[in-house]
Amino acid sequence: RRYFDAICSIDPDVLCGWNVTEFDLLVLQTRAQALGVPFSIGRGGLDARIMPGGGGKGSSRNSQLAIARIPGRVALDGVATMRSATWAFERFTLEHVGQELLGRGKKISKTSDPVAEILRMHRDDPEKLAVYNLEDCRLVLEIFEKAKLVEFTMERARLTGLALDRQGGSVAAFDHLYLPRLHRKGVIAPDTWYGEMTESPGGHVLESTPGLYRNVLSFDFRSLYPSIIRTFQIDPFGMARPGEDPIPGEDGATFAREGAILPELITKLHEARSVAITEKNTELSRAIKILMNSFYGVLGTSGCRFFDPRLPTSITRRGHAIIERARRHFEDEGLAVIYGDTDSLFVHVAGERSEEELRELGRLHSTTLTQLLAEEIAAAYRVESRLELRFESHYLRFLMPTTRGSERGSKKRYAGAVRRPGGELEVVVRGLEAVRRDWTPLARRVQLELLRRVFSDEPFESWLNETARALEKGELDEELVYRKRLRRDLDAYGQGKSGAPPHVQAARALEAEGESESNEVEYVVTLKGPEPTSLRKSPIDYSHYLSRQLEPACDVVLLSIGTSFAKVAGLQTSLF
Repeated sequence: RRYFDAICSIDPDVLCGWNVTEFDLLVLQTRAQALGVPFSIGRGGLDARIMPGGGGKGSSRNSQLAIARIPGRVALDGVATMRSATWAFERFTLEHVGQELLGRGKKISKTSDPVAEILRMHRDDPEKLAVYNLEDCRLVLEIFEKAKLVEFTMERARLTGLALDRQGGSVAAFDHLYLPRLHRKGVIAPDTWYGEMTESPGGHVLESTPGLYRNVLSFDFRSLYPSIIRTFQIDPFGMARPGEDPIPGEDGATFAREGAILPELITKLHEARSVAITEKNTELSRAIKILMNSFYGVLGTSGCRFFDPRLPTSITRRGHAIIERARRHFEDEGLAVIYGDTDSLFVHVAGERSEEELRELGRLHSTTLTQLLAEEIAAAYRVESRLELRFESHYLRFLMPTTRGSERGSKKRYAGAVRRPGGELEVVVRGLEAVRRDWTPLARRVQLELLRRVFSDEPFESWLNETARALEKGELDEELVYRKRLRRDLDAYGQGKSGAPPHVQAARALEAEGESESNEVEYVVTLKGPEPTSLRKSPIDYSHYLSRQLEPACDVVLLSIGTSFAKVAGLQTSLF
C-alpha cells in the first residue's frame, strides 16, 4: 500500500524498467491480488491491469508481449523500446546494455549464479540488496536518457498516432497516415484482402565471387524501396484509379501519374527527415526512417487492408532491374562487381591507385550512375527519378568467403578493412561468425583478430597456435559458453538427446533441477554432452571447441589464403 501510495504521490507520466511489464508489474499485480490489495497505481487511484503475453504450452515464447493498462500513465520497457528504435546489442540484459552504453553494470559480486547471490543478500544483507536494486533503477534511467528512448517514443507517437507504449504496429501506423488522405479524395478503403494469396519476390542478390581482395568500393542506393515508390508512383489508390496514361507496373498493375497518395506521403516524410537531420533531432530522424522503411513490408502483408501482391512485386522487380543496370554500368567501365544484395554493390578496382584516387573514383561513379538512371527512366517512363546511388566505403582489404563445404561464394557474409577519419583501420564484419551471437565468445574474438591480422599483413601463425594450445589447457574456459534463446516451449522440441538441440538439453537439465526457466540458456559442451554453466559437473570437451568453433571460424579466413586451421594450429592428422 505504501508503494502504491508513493507512485500516486510522485504522479509520473511514465513508469520504466527492464522487462518491467513482463516481470515487475506482473509480479506486483499477482501479489496485490493474493493479498486482496487494490492494484491502484493509476492516476486518481485507479486500478491498473497487466495482461500477460503469450508463451503457454506449445506456443512461441515470444508470440506476444505483456500489455500494461495503467490509467493516466504509460509503462515503457527498456528492452522492447530499444528494439523498436533499432538499437542492436549482443544481449539485451541490463548488465550488458549498461556496460555498452554507460561503461558500468549491476552492483553484484562476480558469481556464476547471480540468483543465488540475490537470495543470499535477501537473507543475510538486506541493505546491500537495497543498494543493488537502487543501482538497477539508476542504470535503467540513465540508459533511457542516454538512448533518448522517451523522446523517440514521443516522436513516433506524433508520426503514427499510436500509443507511446505500442511496439510494432506498422499496419496501424500506415492506416493512420493513409486513410485520412484517402477519405479526402472521397474514397473509402476495403477491409481486408480477398484475392489470391501470393508472395512477391524478395530483394535481388547477385552471385558473389569469393576471394581476398585489395581495393573494393561499396555503393548503395539511398532508401531504395521508398525511392522506387516515389519514382514510379506505386500506390494503392493510384493502382485502383490508374487513368488513361498510366505508368506500367508488374503483373498487369498500372499506376496513375498524378494524384497518388503514398509517393506524396513519402516525399513529405523524406523532407521532414532532412530537416530533422539538419536540426540534429536524432530521435525524429530515426522514427521517420523506421516508418518509411516499413511501408514496403506493410504493403506485402495480408494483414494490411491495402495488400495486393502486385504492389510489393512492382517494387521489388524494379529493384532487381536497377541493381542489374548498375552492375552493367560498372562492368562496361571495366570494373568487376563481386557481390550485390538488394540495394548495394561491391566493386573491385584492380591495379595500383592511391586511397584518395579510389575515393574520388567512387564519388564519380555514384554521381554518373545516378544521372544515367535518371535519364533512362525519364526516357522510358516519363517520370522523374528519385533514385540516388551513394558511394559508401573504400575497403582496403575485402574478404568474400565461400559457402562452407563448397567453392561457391556466400551471400550476406563478408568482411573488410576501412580507414576511419582518424587514420586507423577498422574491421567491418557482416554475417560472419564474429558478429553472430550463436557462436561462442572465443570463436568470435579469434575470428575478428585473425581478420585484423590478415588484413594488416601481420603474422598470425604462432598466435593462432598458442590460442589453440591455451584452449586445450583450460585457460580460455570463460569464453566457451554458448548462449541461445528458446523460441518455443520445451515440450514442443523433440524428445531425447538425439531429438533435441544442445540448448534444449541444457534447458531441460535446468528444469529437472528446479531452477527458474528463462528464454536464454547458457551452457558448455562437456565430455558427457551439453550442460548448463550453473550445473556443470563434467570436464569440458575441448576437441568440440577446436573442431566445431575455432576451426570453422578460422577457415572462413584461412582458406582464402591457401591454408587452414588444421595446418596452422598443428592439428593436421593426415599426410595429404
